[in-house]
Amino acid sequence: MGAFVISKRFNDEYKFVFTSRKGKVVFTSLSYELKFECEEAVDRFKEKIDSADFKKFKSSGGKYFFKLVFEEKHFATSRKYSTALMLQKGINEIVKYGVQSEILDFTDNPFGFEEEELETEV
Repeated sequence: MGAFVISKRFNDEYKFVFTSRKGKVVFTSLSYELKFECEEAVDRFKEKIDSADFKKFKSSGGKYFFKLVFEEKHFATSRKYSTALMLQKGINEIVKYGVQSEILDFTDNPFGFEEEELETEV
């Protein structure tokens, strides 16, 4: 099952990525000024995933990607894929696992570890 991972950008805005079962980023959201806006966007997306539209593109370098349109707005952009088949597999993963995917919040601790775990004895 995939996961929605919320984090902070360098400009202090929030974003989320959807990661596959193998931990690869499938798509990255647009920026949100406030964390709760980001969380609400994930929740809305999970509730109405069937209404999402995946617009497929091919870059000038020959890579494939999609733009996710949700609620009539550009919502996210995928990573680049080497083949159209891999692109479709990424879309299928979102449709299949998106609703049941957990939400992970790494805004306070970008490494996802407790402070005690990071300390090592010398």
